[in-house]
Amino acid sequence: MNKLHFSIGILTLSDKGARGEREDESGRIIGEMVASLGEIRRYEVIPDDEERIVEVLVEWSDRDCLDLILTTGGTGLTQRDITPQATARVLDYEVPGMAEAMRAASLAKTPHAMLSRALAGVRRQTLIVNLPGSPKGVRENLEVVLPALPHGLAKLKGDPSDCAR
Repeated sequence: MNKLHFSIGILTLSDKGARGEREDESGRIIGEMVASLGEIRRYEVIPDDEERIVEVLVEWSDRDCLDLILTTGGTGLTQRDITPQATARVLDYEVPGMAEAMRAASLAKTPHAMLSRALAGVRRQTLIVNLPGSPKGVRENLEVVLPALPHGLAKLKGDPSDCAR
């Protein structure tokens, strides 16, 4: 199969970022890291508001038909960390291995990794992956799943080739 280019959305969840009080370094890092996968068609910084997150994920999946949505922020334990709850509401099914792999790799670096509630899963033909909010966490977690993204996204787009080599 020829190398596919995918449509990508980056959604940053940050109350301070949405108010313009913090630069979105994590979103920028995601953009740089996934540039070789395709085109970033949607980018937005919104507050940690569950209904708004659900609305954007549904819009980007169902209307814009993005192949990949990467969220950053809101995966911890505070009351405002509601990204996993919002994501769970829109998923057709989870892809637990991605979140497990991110947590396992992070756990080798910090015991705080076990506190991450990040999810990964599919809505229609869109893969949605929650990443941490910190630039360091984004880089470390995205490095873990990045090698699997082209294959997974190709399968979601209907690649009929066998997975075995």
